[in-house]
Amino acid sequence: MAIVRGRSMLPRLRDGDRLLVRYAAAPRPGDVVVARFVDGTVAVKRATERRTTRSGAPGWWLLSDNADEGLADSRARGVVPEQDVLGVVRWRLWPWPRRV
Repeated sequence: MAIVRGRSMLPRLRDGDRLLVRYAAAPRPGDVVVARFVDGTVAVKRATERRTTRSGAPGWWLLSDNADEGLADSRARGVVPEQDVLGVVRWRLWPWPRRV
């Protein structure tokens, strides 16, 4: 497990939140995950459903909880391959501990 700094994903997360992440954990629909997009960007997003990539490999459809924040999710970037979903966020540690 590791602690990462969250980005704005209102209403659940804000810039600067510290997150406890379980890396290599298998996500389930509804989990908040840390993922790497094809351009190398690492982001915190919600895994909404399993899908397949264009190549037919298993993947995840990832969305932001804050749709007004822009299209930095699967709506603009497509399905994220399963191996690029790096971990599952378990807790927000700061500013106060709570389950994500």
